[in-house]
Parts: sequence; C-alpha cells; structure tokens
Amino acid sequence: MSPSQGSVKPSAAETPSAYSKYLSLPSPAETVRGLFMNGLLHMVRNHGGELALKQCYELLADKRFERSFISFSSYPMSDFLRVLVAASQVLAPQFGSPDATARQLGATTVRDFLDSMAGKTLLLLSGGSPERLLSNVPAAYRAASNFGERTVTMKGDKCAIVTFLHDFLPLPHTEGVLLSVLQASNAKNPQIRSRALGPLDSEYELTWD
Repeated sequence: MSPSQGSVKPSAAETPSAYSKYLSLPSPAETVRGLFMNGLLHMVRNHGGELALKQCYELLADKRFERSFISFSSYPMSDFLRVLVAASQVLAPQFGSPDATARQLGATTVRDFLDSMAGKTLLLLSGGSPERLLSNVPAAYRAASNFGERTVTMKGDKCAIVTFLHDFLPLPHTEGVLLSVLQASNAKNPQIRSRALGPLDSEYELTWD
C-alpha cells in the first residue's frame, strides 16, 4: 500500500501499544544506539507518509525527536521506547494488532542494523549460515545496547534456543528480530516459539528447514 494521509488513524494516542508497560522500567544509564531511533522514524514516514511522521512527533511532544540521531551514539532506552510506543500507535491501522505491529517494528530494527557497517560485516562473516549468524546475536546486542544478556544454544542442526535476560521489549518485537535474522541467512521456512521466563526475561525456540 502506498503512503497516504488516509492510512493514518486520527486517534493514534488512544491506540494500544505492546511497548507501553515497559516505558518506566529502564534506568537512565541503560542505552541504545541512535540508528534504531532513526530507523523507526524513517519507517513511520515510509509507511504512512509525512502526516504519519507528524503525528508521531505530536505523540512524542519533544523537539529532540525531530532531529536526526547520531547512528552509533548512545541514547536512553526510555527514549527508544517512547519512539516505539508512538510508532506502534501510528502504524497500527496498517499492521493490525499491537503484537503484529511490534513484530514489524522488531523486524525493522534488524534491517537497520544489518544495513550498517557492523551488520554487513556480520553477514559477511556468517557466509549465509543461520547457525553462524545466530551465534553473533549476543555480540550484536552488545554493540547496540549496554544492558541485558543474550545467549544462543544450538539444539541440533536446525534448531536454536535464544534466551534474553533483563530486556525491555515485548516478546512479539523480539520474535520479529530473530525471524528477520534467520531470513537474512540461508534458512528456509524459519519458525519461532516464544515464552516469558519472568517480567524482563524470555526464551525463543527457532527452527528452520
């Protein structure tokens, strides 16, 4: 669907978001790279046009978000969550439920990272191998943020368990992230099952053909 003003829901501020409950949880010292905030705002404009971007800025109600962020500088995770809430509210009419919208936003963050120099290097080193690319997920997250712990455990040739500890994103968002990682490799028919281990901890079983 091409961007159009009619695709934006007027009452976006009232739209449920999968991210809202996490807003107050990060400490000021917990940060994420600016390229992800830039990517989300670009996604809003690409899918909803300038009206959608304007509506996103109105929901954020802070001029700081109207300036481009420095890609590999660090910004508060709470600010990233604010952008995610606003973006998910504005884009929900196109993507559907809060969970479906979160999966799309998670997938976008992966594409933004893989388009960066660090991401291209990881893709090159993986040689198209799903196992190698997944094994680099913990390092990629350490490069992208300064909080949490991620581990990858292979269970056979085409199955992996990925665990996230102290993470501030909903399960559907991370499902979108991990599926996009597999789609960037030579994995065929990637599937995912997720479960919460605690308020900020989760586990994902990934399989592929």
